[in-house]
Amino acid sequence: MFNDFFSKFFGRQGSKDTAKKRLKFALVYDKLEISDDLLNDLQRDVVEVISKYFEIDTTAMKLDIKRSDELSALVLNTPILSAKRR
Repeated sequence: MFNDFFSKFFGRQGSKDTAKKRLKFALVYDKLEISDDLLNDLQRDVVEVISKYFEIDTTAMKLDIKRSDELSALVLNTPILSAKRR
């Protein structure tokens, strides 16, 4: 199941498939009733928490919602530059 899920989002795609993927994302956001403002607020909060423990590259950060038929996943991808020492 997870292999199919990841291959849908990370496999090679043509322009038709890319457009289809974008439409699916738009539908997921609508179905979950998640606005861009809410995602931006969530990303800001996540950055605040992660930044307590790690130096991260916020310019390269990406927050997405991935959805398959059975589940939705919040995916955060950010480069970790270093761990903070206490």
